[in-house]
Amino acid sequence: MNIHEYQAKSLLAKYGVAVPKGGVAYTTDEAVAAAKELGGPIWVVKAQIHAGGRGLGGGVKVVKSMEDVEKMAGEILGMTLVTHQTGPEGKEVKRVYIEDGCDIARELYLGMLVDRATNQVTVMASTEGGMEIEVVAANTPEKIIMQSIDPATGMQAFHARKLAFGLGLKGKQVGSAVKLIMALYKAFNETDASMVEINPLVVTADDQVMALDAKVNFDDNALYRHKDIEELRDEDEEDPAELEAAKHDLNYIKLDGSIGCMVNGAGLAMSTMDIIKLHGGDPANFLDVGGGATKERVTEAFKIILSDPNVEGILVNIFGGIMRCDVIADGVVAAAREVSLHVPLVVRLAGTNVELGKQIMADSGLPIISADDLDDAAEKVVKAVKEAA
Repeated sequence: MNIHEYQAKSLLAKYGVAVPKGGVAYTTDEAVAAAKELGGPIWVVKAQIHAGGRGLGGGVKVVKSMEDVEKMAGEILGMTLVTHQTGPEGKEVKRVYIEDGCDIARELYLGMLVDRATNQVTVMASTEGGMEIEVVAANTPEKIIMQSIDPATGMQAFHARKLAFGLGLKGKQVGSAVKLIMALYKAFNETDASMVEINPLVVTADDQVMALDAKVNFDDNALYRHKDIEELRDEDEEDPAELEAAKHDLNYIKLDGSIGCMVNGAGLAMSTMDIIKLHGGDPANFLDVGGGATKERVTEAFKIILSDPNVEGILVNIFGGIMRCDVIADGVVAAAREVSLHVPLVVRLAGTNVELGKQIMADSGLPIISADDLDDAAEKVVKAVKEAA
């Protein structure tokens, strides 16, 4: 789960992370009121959407008068902000963050994430603040400092000092940075975050280190422990299909391809997507119906897949262990009839009640293409999509 910048800064500040003062606004009047409370004389008006690159898209403006606060807030609120992360359709801005101006001497980068390679939290720091870390990694990887943190010991002061020295900080800057890094790790650990990114992390003219921006992602599986954080969710910023899938206990992630996938089990779903690619196709989604899917859940899964206008064919790949193949077949048939299926459908079933499942599909009278194994299924769906194009 993602949250907005102003929410992230409010949360991190509770742990002692230094951030500029600010206030959220949904109207121009609220923006002016927030600016008056801050006092000025310089303010920053920031669009609040779940995407990076807001400044380049015109969603971040530095202003020096109350009139300009009102003007810029009015221009940004309601605009469709297009960045490299939103895609060409962009996102509508429904709230802005009015923040104190900051006297910036240097811009740095600081990030924390769960590193699956080391099974530890890895801290990344770079002198190249304000740039995407992926670009830095590709062009100047030597400018990225990496520090893994053993979960048995947690972040220690010497870890933070090593990062501060690596960023070229000196004097009072080091102490300020150490305090921020230690606080950030505490916040990361105690909130079950999966990623925290401060870009830019700035050094001010008076040698203080603070988070000028903040992006925080949380582990969805741990949200039951953090009801206060779960309440920060902004569903307007999330994919409608993914939200609908969550309501039916379906694990769905939209991708860019044309072949919809419905599979039971995350590992099998990944393998299915891989073999579709191997045969020259592109998966349109990851969708795991789980081990205990019902006929109704399978029907909803079909509706969600077909809500994507890019889907030109569907591959259903089910291994019936806990999940029975006849239940899946009933769901497939019911869904195909309910949604008036208009794209090729290939189904591969294996396991419990497989013959009964195949019989149900054969007796349905629907143009369902049966496959013998996964390789055969992938080959057939890619071929069917190409022929239908």
